[in-house]
Amino acid sequence: MKIAIIGAGKWGQALYHAFSQKNKVCITSRHHKDIENFVSMEEALACEYLVMAIPAQFARGWMQEHFVDKGQKLLIAAKGIETQTGAFLNEIYGAFVLADRLAFISGPSFASEVQRSLPTALTISSTNAALAQRFVDALPSFIKGYVSSDVVGAEVSGAYKNVIAIASGVCEGLKLGNNAKAALISRGLVEMTRFGEAFGAQIQTFLSLGGAGDLFLTASSTLSRNYRVGLGLAEGKKTEEILEALGEVAEGVPTAKALHHIASEKKLYLPIAEQVYAMLYEGKSPLLSVKDLLDSNKL
Repeated sequence: MKIAIIGAGKWGQALYHAFSQKNKVCITSRHHKDIENFVSMEEALACEYLVMAIPAQFARGWMQEHFVDKGQKLLIAAKGIETQTGAFLNEIYGAFVLADRLAFISGPSFASEVQRSLPTALTISSTNAALAQRFVDALPSFIKGYVSSDVVGAEVSGAYKNVIAIASGVCEGLKLGNNAKAALISRGLVEMTRFGEAFGAQIQTFLSLGGAGDLFLTASSTLSRNYRVGLGLAEGKKTEEILEALGEVAEGVPTAKALHHIASEKKLYLPIAEQVYAMLYEGKSPLLSVKDLLDSNKL
């Protein structure tokens, strides 16, 4: 396969490393980077297969500005929900490309470990099973690939787990103990499953690599940017201060805002996500958020 990676951040470069093992791959981004096989945007868009490693909040703008439809097949490698509209990535990219040319990657996968060729397992989801299998076949030997048809479940899992990871980082930063963290993560899984069901996702997806697998990874390691956001909140730092120090995109921050708006509109009960939103955007004390979660009769 001739593949172009769109987006040269850490995840984009990790995917470049992975797909380069068996395929002819180039990489590009908005700004030039002095890395191997970096090409112009025009050259990248001429490839039949595109791996979109663009942060969720910038996806629509990028497609409007740069994308020229030449029948390419897209593998979406970002995770998140658009803050302003509440749109999922399949809806954003679906405005430019037919659904049968879209696939989505999910699963527990820190970029630094993929870059080191460490064993990893991922799921490729698409309404087009043949396309999903095509991307799975392009994966290197150190990545075990699975095929799924539940695009919505993969999207919800990938976006929601970042918000739970922020809460888990708060839990760790406040030194609430392993019991509390295990309870938080398990109830977070219940919460994101409930949210996904409201949008037609399949329950089993949340027990798979993209659901429980990615959640457990992201919510339990300082390699996770979102987990580190939670650690910062526990230290009493403001959101802007945390993000400036982080220097990278933490998708759980805008996703928490998107979930808050969706919950308000659709009357969904999302207690952990709502507390994360309150800490990030309303300056609520993490200790008060913990107390309110413990006092809740419905959690």
